[in-house]
Amino acid sequence: MPASPSSSAQAAREDVARRLRGLRRAAGLSVTELATRCSWHHAKTSRIENARTPASPTDIRLWCRATGTEDQIDDLIAASLHAESMYTEWKRQARDGLRKLQLSYRELYESTETFRVYSTTLVPGFLQTEGYARALLSANARFLDLPDDGADAAAARIERSQIIHRPGRRFVFLVEEAVLRYQLGDAEAMAAQLGHLLTAGALPAVSLGIIPMATRDRPLWATETFSVFDQSLACVELISAQVNITQPSEISLYMAAFEQMRGMAVYGADARALVVKAIEALR
Repeated sequence: MPASPSSSAQAAREDVARRLRGLRRAAGLSVTELATRCSWHHAKTSRIENARTPASPTDIRLWCRATGTEDQIDDLIAASLHAESMYTEWKRQARDGLRKLQLSYRELYESTETFRVYSTTLVPGFLQTEGYARALLSANARFLDLPDDGADAAAARIERSQIIHRPGRRFVFLVEEAVLRYQLGDAEAMAAQLGHLLTAGALPAVSLGIIPMATRDRPLWATETFSVFDQSLACVELISAQVNITQPSEISLYMAAFEQMRGMAVYGADARALVVKAIEALR
């Protein structure tokens, strides 16, 4: 099984916490003494040192001044910001609107040659129709208590997904059969989405595998939805946040899980038959 999706981010946070704790101890300060010098409650010092609360740039500056290690400020701030960038809450990412969030992925997509996407419940974004994407993104906006710009965000997602038609890239999609059954929007919009899967799955650059619900003796059960960009970045989608994994050993685990699940999927005519069956169930 892949490691916990937040383990890379947590490990980075813990590394910063260990370094701060080491500076305090090297300065011969107790938790309470450092808190007094920083003008905060001693409980905050404990939370930072145990990686329960991330240290802000201001916290790090005060900490280093209190321990006489101002030369460590820039390096620690950089390490802390990197750790926090690995775990980004959806609400924070979407604070400027879901449309801008869709557009923010352009640079990553342009620099990637091979895309691997595994989804447990939703049609992958690259394969979504505008109606399906609009229903999904509007639902996300309501859940996150954000202004609903689902229509504009859906249009941006469709525009962004045109990269699937450009030469020099490969897209490997793997979805659970349940993805075909979870209805977003009305029956007409869902039927259009499923029909689009039939078309998109036939594109030369696309491999679409569907893991049947009837698969027996699975060596690996459904895990979180994730994408692997080339072999340098894995993005894991949680309810609250996106986790960006760059540690090679963890990326290798996600690659291994992906390949193992690919062996359980059906392709070509068998995959199309599952999609057609789902379309018929909407009638």
